[in-house]
Amino acid sequence: MQQSNGYVITYTVILTLVCAIALALASLGLKPFQDANKELEKKQNILATVMTIKNREEVKDIYKKRVKSYVIDFNGKMLEGKVAEDIDVVAEYKKKAQERQLPIYEILSEDGSKSEYFVLPVYGFGLWNDIWGFVALKGDLNTINGVKFEHKGETPGLGARIATDEIQVRYKDKKIFEGENLASVIMAKGELGGGDASVEAFKGKDHEIDGMSGATITGKGLTAMLKDYLGCYEKFIKAKKAKS
Repeated sequence: MQQSNGYVITYTVILTLVCAIALALASLGLKPFQDANKELEKKQNILATVMTIKNREEVKDIYKKRVKSYVIDFNGKMLEGKVAEDIDVVAEYKKKAQERQLPIYEILSEDGSKSEYFVLPVYGFGLWNDIWGFVALKGDLNTINGVKFEHKGETPGLGARIATDEIQVRYKDKKIFEGENLASVIMAKGELGGGDASVEAFKGKDHEIDGMSGATITGKGLTAMLKDYLGCYEKFIKAKKAKS
């Protein structure tokens, strides 16, 4: 009986080991595909701030033809040898603002003759966990064309609404500068109806959007995230505007 139990234990150990090896090999084999999908999703989110994307193949084609990416430092200086797509924004977020490597995705017109948009990655913290996304500035480097926000663990139906079109559309055509000063965009406390009512209520306010009911802390996180990262890009923006 003891010998039989020994066989069972040995079999179980071997089976567990084989399964673990198989899973590890499968994970390694799938990693290139997972990385490719992750990269494609990032490109899709970048483009989504300025246009409607129909399918994945369109993402690849448009990105290749119209996106010029590069990396700058806090002072707006181009960092040679750095690839924007390879920058780990999460790792950079943990650094002091003055030490961050900052990717920029410049979207050209269809004929490539001019810069139509500048898409900037942003990262911060909401109520429960990290929040992040992209902000697209129009060619004047002052007017927001669109945003794309995501979150890791905000409350469903409350803070998690930052990932919805209803909230993101409120940022369209807001301004980040007031004269020469960076003003960013603030999310108000409370909510005036939601939907079109929220957009209409803040139509004349260049630096403020309606809030989210029951999600004040997430809203404060969004406001802090934009102020932090737009501040990181401020010197680049001002230098670029001075040349135009």
